[in-house]
Amino acid sequence: MSNNQNNDSSLSVSEGVEQNSAINTKGLERFKNSRSSLSLEEYVNGIKSGNRTILSRAITLIESTKAEHRELAQDIIEQCLPDTGNSIRIGITGVPGVGKSTFIESLGNHIIDQGNKLAVLAIDPSSTRTKGSILGDKTRMETLANNDSAFIRPSPTGGSLGGVARKTRETIYLCEAAGYDTIFIETVGVGQSETAVHSMVDFFLLLMLAGAGDELQGIKRGIMEMADTIAINKVDEASEKAVSQAVREYKNALHLYPETKSGWTPKVTTCSALTGKGIPEIWEIIQEYIQQTKENSYFEENRNRQAKHWMYDTITNRLTEHFYDSPAVKKKQEQIEQQVLNGEMSSFKAAQKLLELYFREIKK
Repeated sequence: MSNNQNNDSSLSVSEGVEQNSAINTKGLERFKNSRSSLSLEEYVNGIKSGNRTILSRAITLIESTKAEHRELAQDIIEQCLPDTGNSIRIGITGVPGVGKSTFIESLGNHIIDQGNKLAVLAIDPSSTRTKGSILGDKTRMETLANNDSAFIRPSPTGGSLGGVARKTRETIYLCEAAGYDTIFIETVGVGQSETAVHSMVDFFLLLMLAGAGDELQGIKRGIMEMADTIAINKVDEASEKAVSQAVREYKNALHLYPETKSGWTPKVTTCSALTGKGIPEIWEIIQEYIQQTKENSYFEENRNRQAKHWMYDTITNRLTEHFYDSPAVKKKQEQIEQQVLNGEMSSFKAAQKLLELYFREIKK
């Protein structure tokens, strides 16, 4: 076939005109640089001036797994530390379907109406599945999310409970430095997550339902013992008889527990987050608790105890991370683990061997 024939063929492809790239790579690079170009001073000044964008970026540093981000995050926290500690930290938990999102929005809006600034954080190590977490429920808190006096932050997705709790604890400091005088910490997971929340708040609120069957069987005794107040929500959906019975059962249950170290007598109250009924009274109870515990010095003692707990918890977690990041441990871990599973070595001997490898490596 001749060249002419080839050119006339309907199968021939025209070279066409060279096109410019649809992506402005220079602009993209400038955008990336601007995202990472904040100095320590800019972060600290931005947070202290209440800039929510910079606050969010600083929290992202806390959540990062990169060593340089962690280091910068710790420097930011240190610089902000003098402006922390001036908030009321409130833990909120409850049985599934209790209406936590609606409750948080209702109480949150009431608190803001009193002239306060509110930050809402979550403890949710399973948030990759968004089971009832702020990550999944933020759309349900529409008025709160759009309020300039509110800051809503989901927990880091996935990860261990300890890691998520530690990052939330550090996030509290930044929110306080940004001027948020009330902080809600919602617990989404069940079991140990309530204990983690309790170890970083001043007041612990347990939400329950009336007429939902064996209420007292549905929640662990340990969580009941932690509660400073039990609020029975959705009373607009339950009969008066069911509400009265639930109040009586919870009051009787609370009387069985030892006297609290705070000197506070836990209360049982009712509310409807949907209608707003009982919401102002809950805020009054919280303020009454804060006043009483500040007067009897428990408030400060509890905060000091929590700070000490998180210091040692951080040491434990960092040492654990360093151990498992050790090349020597990584090299032999699977082999030694298999020996344990095969019954060739005891768990204690295996642990000792891995620790010996670790200590030998760090001594080099």
